[in-house]
Amino acid sequence: MLQPMRFENKTLFALDQTRLPGEISWLELKDHHGVAWAIRNLGIRGAPAIGIAAAYGIALGAEELTCAGMTDFLGQLERMIHILTSTRPTARNLFQAAEHMRFVASSSHSPAEARRRLTEEALQLHKNQKEQDTAIGCYGAELVPAGSCILTHCNTGPLATGGYGTAFGVINTAHQQNKNINVIATETRPLLQGARLTAFELQQAGIPFQLITDSMAGFFMQQDQVNLVITGADRISANGDTANKIGTYSLAVLARHHGLPFYIAAPLTTFDFDTKRGADIVIENREQEEVTCFRGVVSAPEGTKALNPAFDVTPAELITALITDKGVFQPSQIHKLQTVNH
Repeated sequence: MLQPMRFENKTLFALDQTRLPGEISWLELKDHHGVAWAIRNLGIRGAPAIGIAAAYGIALGAEELTCAGMTDFLGQLERMIHILTSTRPTARNLFQAAEHMRFVASSSHSPAEARRRLTEEALQLHKNQKEQDTAIGCYGAELVPAGSCILTHCNTGPLATGGYGTAFGVINTAHQQNKNINVIATETRPLLQGARLTAFELQQAGIPFQLITDSMAGFFMQQDQVNLVITGADRISANGDTANKIGTYSLAVLARHHGLPFYIAAPLTTFDFDTKRGADIVIENREQEEVTCFRGVVSAPEGTKALNPAFDVTPAELITALITDKGVFQPSQIHKLQTVNH
């Protein structure tokens, strides 16, 4: 699998997801402003990948600072962290990574030590994500019967995590175990992450799949052509409510109506135990033009007003289980994850 992110010579190289699948183009990001721009404009997207990129952005920001004292250093670093965390408000991994990097910096004794440790920690977070993805894939594959057709939504592979993928990791592991699976991928309006990115990753992995429009999912469930649904998550509240790409809630309702298992695959870093319920999750609203246009081509009458929430919230009662890097848990068991040392 193509690895979409690497850090070399104080530069973050990231595969530009806005250009896929037609063009393989690498962003070369040398400072925190560049990383923030890439996250905001979806060159880097997917909650875990955003968290990793933000960690690298903070490390790059620290390299820009020439402060001799820790007070000034931490003050200026905090402003850089704010720029990065202002890019995408829903993704929990972004804030988790920022919190971790802030702690690393504040526990250092000098700016020089902080710069060294921040770079080391960003690299370690990236390594950890790959290990977490591998674990998610192994735990999740146990839930996939041989010969299954799995419906998935949005993009959850290496592009979205910087590792091996969450929901995609489950699918790929089941495929590698020769379970003879098939995948139905939704195109994921309005930016077609499923069509542009998930299809690209499935094709690279040699996994049999078909692409459908978002509105076709109910039809294929009704026709008994889907056995289970697996998606990723951007933030999971303490009660198990889950924010994910817009359209996930609709799939969960359809899955419940048709008696299908509905799974969420996400690392522990996506859980937000300080947010009690899904209604408290901040939902990002993006530009109207993403709905009324696509890649510069206008698709709606001039003056059309559009609504564009990037995410919706699936209530815990619609989720069969949460597949994590620490095991599989029902939403009612989430409290057990709070005591896990990760």
